[in-house]
Amino acid sequence: MRTMRKSSRRQDTAWALEVFDKAPYVTMSMCRPDGTPYGLPLSLVRADDKIFYFHCADEGEKLDCLRNNPIVSLSAVSRCTPVFEEETLNFTEHYRSAIAIGRCERVENRTEKIKALRLLCERFLPKQMDHFDEAIARSLERTTVIKITLTEPPVGKCKQ
Repeated sequence: MRTMRKSSRRQDTAWALEVFDKAPYVTMSMCRPDGTPYGLPLSLVRADDKIFYFHCADEGEKLDCLRNNPIVSLSAVSRCTPVFEEETLNFTEHYRSAIAIGRCERVENRTEKIKALRLLCERFLPKQMDHFDEAIARSLERTTVIKITLTEPPVGKCKQ
């Protein structure tokens, strides 16, 4: 990737996916049943170039939104740094960002659900994987897993 100054540049799909992978959380935006917007930060994991997963309780506003309209927008920002550019006396911010559009569905298949939860745990708590099987045995049935399938390639931008 080329470093740039004073302008934004679109990046390719692989670069955008890397931004999603490195972001500590991803904001998922959706529509409430009454049409008003609703967005929240989530801990997502990417399974491949088109599939993301997250887990949640079996009830709540996000599930109400997704039942009404399963299309979501994902956005991630990483390496966000305020900068003062001495040569131009300009206040700006350097960043890497990515957005994607996808369709959500509840994961019902037990094998896929465990795979998704394993990916989440490996991403966020890799040193605790010795306890994964015990946690799955205790909580799989009360944990909801949502799969997001991208419906178009993600895009990214950066300013550095």
